[in-house]
Amino acid sequence: MKRIIFLSTLILFIQKGIGQEKLPFIIFDGNGREASYKDMLKASEKAEVVLFGEEHNNAIAHWLQLELTKDLAEKKQLVLGAEMLEADNQKQLDQYLKGEINQKQLDSTARLWPNYKTDYKPLVDFAKTKKIAFIATNIPRRFASLVYKNGFSALDNLTVEEKSWIAPMPISYDAKLPGYIKMLAMAEGHGGENLPKSQASKDATMAYFILKNKKPETTFIHYNGTYHSDNFEGINWYLLQKEPKLKIVTIATVTQSDVIRFEKENLHKADFIIVVDEDVTRTY
Repeated sequence: MKRIIFLSTLILFIQKGIGQEKLPFIIFDGNGREASYKDMLKASEKAEVVLFGEEHNNAIAHWLQLELTKDLAEKKQLVLGAEMLEADNQKQLDQYLKGEINQKQLDSTARLWPNYKTDYKPLVDFAKTKKIAFIATNIPRRFASLVYKNGFSALDNLTVEEKSWIAPMPISYDAKLPGYIKMLAMAEGHGGENLPKSQASKDATMAYFILKNKKPETTFIHYNGTYHSDNFEGINWYLLQKEPKLKIVTIATVTQSDVIRFEKENLHKADFIIVVDEDVTRTY
């Protein structure tokens, strides 16, 4: 009898210990069911485009971006691209990838984000080592700023060269997309209707350069802020406007106070949702 009581107590203790295990992140599918890294890797292997949405200062997201890229490179030919590099810096990026300039020269000639060294340099350096193309996909920020101030028509006066760094004009735009409506609501009217148009100029340009540089039998992995591809909108929407049958896998990053309990607001945000504990250290 004592043995039975002991075993029952031990089982309860083990179960309680498992329930209290601290995890920095858990991966879920779009329906809120727990998934594995292996599931995410397998799905990415079958995709033509992977949109890896990040929170820009989320260390877990950056680590998983690098790991997924490394593992996928063992199985597929890749092309890489990122929101964090602007199209008019492609020349400098290519020079760095070819070894024609060093990191210090890249720092002084390209507009790199403050967290480039910790969060994006590992991806670029992996591409350099493996001789993988890396595409600067984003619209130059000064042009997105023009749209924010004066709408899409502000781009009409750009030079031919400058227009080569953005999506072809006129840029399609659907003001009824929930993401753009939400952006207006969050801004509480600041920026007016040009605020989501500025966002759309980024989404459209990133989609344009993804489609321009993707190759047959190759997976294009694109790193972007999660808002640019959440809920299958943003970049995803623009890609499908041009190629409706394109095989896309979207990955979103969110933070929760409890990673075990998937919050309903994150349902269907992406094919895979990386839920990160809100206490995980940020990169900045």
